[in-house]
Amino acid sequence: MSFPGIPSLDAVVMAFIQTHFHNTVTDTVFPIITSLGEAGIGWIVLSLVLLCFKKTRRTGGLVLIAMTVTLLFGELTLKNIICRLRPCNVFTDFPMLIARPTSYSFPSGHTSSSFAAALILTLRHKKVGWLAYIPAVLIAFSRIFLFVHYPTDVLAGILLGTLAALLTYFAAKAIQKRQAEKRTAQI
Repeated sequence: MSFPGIPSLDAVVMAFIQTHFHNTVTDTVFPIITSLGEAGIGWIVLSLVLLCFKKTRRTGGLVLIAMTVTLLFGELTLKNIICRLRPCNVFTDFPMLIARPTSYSFPSGHTSSSFAAALILTLRHKKVGWLAYIPAVLIAFSRIFLFVHYPTDVLAGILLGTLAALLTYFAAKAIQKRQAEKRTAQI
C-alpha cells in the first residue's frame, strides 16, 4: 500500500497501520472509540460530572477551558489557515468505516481536546489522572486508523492539546495565587 504525494513520514506510518492493524475487532472498535472524541463529547460529559462535586469542580472547569482553547486555536484558526485536506478526501476511493469528515485535517481536533483533558486531569489528580491518557491515545490512534488524519495532524493535536492544558493550568494557578495575595493583604 502506498500513498503518493504524502510526505514520507506520514505515508510510511499510514501504510503500516492500514496494512497491519485492520481486522474484524479493530474495524468495529475504533469507530466507537473515535465517536467518544467527536466534538469532545466524552470529555465534556466527564467535565460536567466533575463540575457536580466540590472536590473536582475546578478540574472540570479547567478541562472545559483547555478544550475551548484547542477549539479556538485548532478548529477555528489553524485548520482554516492551513487548509490541509484529509487523507480520505485526497484518496477518495479508500474504503471508509465512518462518514468522511468535511472539515480540514490539520491539527486533529479529537486529539487536541483529548490530550488537553488528559493533561489537566493528570496535573490536578496525579494518582488517577494519568488514566485519561488511555482513551486519549486510543482516540488519537483511531483518527489515523480510520484514515481521517495524517500522523502529523495527530502529533500537532498532541502538541496543541498539551500547550492548551499547560496554559490553562498555569494561568489558573497564577489567578489563584493573586487572589490569595489580595485576601492576605486585606487582613
